[in-house]
Formats: sequence, structure tokens, C-alpha cells
Amino acid sequence: MNKDTRLSDVLHVLLHMGQIDEPVTSQVLAKSMGTNPAVFRRTMAGLREAGYVKSGKGHGGGWQLARPLHKITLLAVYEALGRPTLFAIGNRSKHPDCQVQKNVNAALSDTMAQAEALFIARFGEVTLDSLMPSKPVSMSVHARTPI
Repeated sequence: MNKDTRLSDVLHVLLHMGQIDEPVTSQVLAKSMGTNPAVFRRTMAGLREAGYVKSGKGHGGGWQLARPLHKITLLAVYEALGRPTLFAIGNRSKHPDCQVQKNVNAALSDTMAQAEALFIARFGEVTLDSLMPSKPVSMSVHARTPI
């Protein structure tokens, strides 16, 4: 099964953006995410709508943070991405009238809900500035990354 890496990808890009004062093009940021500019723009749309990033078109345009990293939490980014599924475990529903299956589904649902609540609570405590490396990392580290 493929993993959904959007949260990790976007956090990576936002931290790079936090080290740069001028706008950065979709082309450059998409390369650092290992994707193409159209996918990058679609992925970032929710963050723009939520007011965490801004973008400008044309010469001198590009993407910038709209808020400082210390005012953006993991939870905010997670929600702006549409709350991607945290777990790939699901309930079986082939025999919905089976009491054994009902008990299994209830136990799994309850446990997953508790685990998700823990993730959400922790995501709300972590601001992006706390993820920043101690020394700036240039976007040029991605120059050899194939798209």
C-alpha cells in the first residue's frame, strides 16, 4: 500500500520557506517535494485558503509564508490538507450481523479513535519553528532530485 506523504512533504517545504524571505517558485518547491509544479500547487491550495501561505503570479511571484513558523502547528497543516487518514487499519464488514464481528469492530473503532485523539492533541502542541534545524539548509540540496 502506498503511504500518504503529503503532510511530511508539506512540512518539509514550509520549513524551507521559513528560511527564505523572498517568494519561491512552484517549480523550485515542487522539486524539493519530489513532484511537479501542478501537483505542488494542488497540495498547497488548502494551506493558502487557510492563510498559512500566499502565492503570487508572474515575474517576481512565487510562494511565501503568510504567518511565521511559530504560529503554525502540525495540527493546522494537517487540517489544511483535509485531515489525511492517519491509519490504514479498517473494520471488516462482510458479516455485519455477526456478534464476533461487531465486537471486533467496536474494539478497533474505539482504539483507533483514542489513538487519533492522541495524535491530534500532540499535533496541536508542536509549532513548525520547533522542527527547524539549528543551521539553515539551502534549497540547493534538492538540485539533483529527479522530478
